[in-house]
Amino acid sequence: MIKNKIGEDKLDTLVSRSAVPIIDLAHCGKFVGNRVGQQLHKALAEKGIAFLVNHGIAEEKIKAVWDQFDHFLDLPPEIQERYRRKDGVNYGYVSPGMECFDGKTPELRHAYNICKLDDQNIPRDPLPEFAEDIITLTNDFKAMSSFILRALEAALEIPPSYFLDTHSQILEGDAVNMSTLRMLYYPAIVDDEPGQSDGAIRCGAHVDYGTFTLLTQDSEGGLEVQLPGSEKWQRVGHLPGAILINGGELLSIWTKQRLHALPHRVVIPEQDHIRTRGRHSIAFFCHPDNSTMISPNALLKEGEEQSHEKIYSAFELIQQKFNDTYGQSS
Repeated sequence: MIKNKIGEDKLDTLVSRSAVPIIDLAHCGKFVGNRVGQQLHKALAEKGIAFLVNHGIAEEKIKAVWDQFDHFLDLPPEIQERYRRKDGVNYGYVSPGMECFDGKTPELRHAYNICKLDDQNIPRDPLPEFAEDIITLTNDFKAMSSFILRALEAALEIPPSYFLDTHSQILEGDAVNMSTLRMLYYPAIVDDEPGQSDGAIRCGAHVDYGTFTLLTQDSEGGLEVQLPGSEKWQRVGHLPGAILINGGELLSIWTKQRLHALPHRVVIPEQDHIRTRGRHSIAFFCHPDNSTMISPNALLKEGEEQSHEKIYSAFELIQQKFNDTYGQSS
C-alpha cells in the first residue's frame, strides 16, 4: 500500500501540479451559492473542469454503492442478462465491449445506468439492499445538481429558475429526461487475458452529452483530459474525497462555447501498480428535459450576435450521440 501511494505521488498529473480549480461547497447559503456560481463559471470557461470539496455526500454512501455494484457483477450471467441495457432505452447493465466511442476500439469496463428510481431500473430482487443504497446516493447527486444549476443561473445572469425549469424532470425516466447515475467498474488489467490486448482502452475519447457531469472515483485509474486550447492529453490524478465536475456539450451549445465541453478518456495506465487493480467510479450526468430546445441564442448577453444555426431539442442531440456510441438506434 505504501509503495503504491508513493508511485501515485510521483505521477505527473493536473492534481500534482495544482492545475485543477478547487471549489469549496461548505456552508452554502444564497450568498455563498453566488460565489460558487462565479467560481464554477470561471473554472468551466477556462479549464472545463473543477473539483468540488466539502460537498456533503458521505464517503460511506459512495463506497456502499460501489460494494453493491461489485455484488451485481458477482451474480450469475443469466441474472445480469435480465438487466442488460436494451435498444431504445438508456437504463440497465452495459458489459465490456457494448460501448465504443470511436467506433472501433474495445472498451474494458462494466457500467450500470439508472434513470429512474423504480424496479425497472434497479435490480431489487437479486440484491435487496441495492435499492436503498442507490436511492439515497442518487437523490444526493440530484440535490447537488439542483444547487449547481442555481449557482450557474446566478453566474450567467439569466432569469432565476431558468435552468431548474428546464431540468425539472431529472430522474423521472429517460422518456422525459436523460439524466443518469452510472456506476462504473474498470477491471484490473492482466495482459495475457483475452480481450485485454494492445489497443484496448478503458473509455474512449469523448465529451459528455448533457449539461454537466459529476464524477467520484476511488483511485487514480487513467482519467485524462484535453484542456481548452490544447490537444495534449493530460492525466487528471486523484483528489480523495472530491467530486469532479466537467461541462457537457449541451451547456457549451447553450452558452455559445463560453463554457467548455471537456474532451476526456480513460486509458489503461502504464504503471503496473495502477493497471493491475480495478477502478470504481460513479458518474451523475445532469441533462435538461428531453423537450428543451437547446438554442445558443437563449442565454445571449446584451450586444452578442445571434446564431442562425438550426436548433434541436435535447432529446434529438443526445440520441445522435447515443447512436454514434452504440453503433445502432438507441
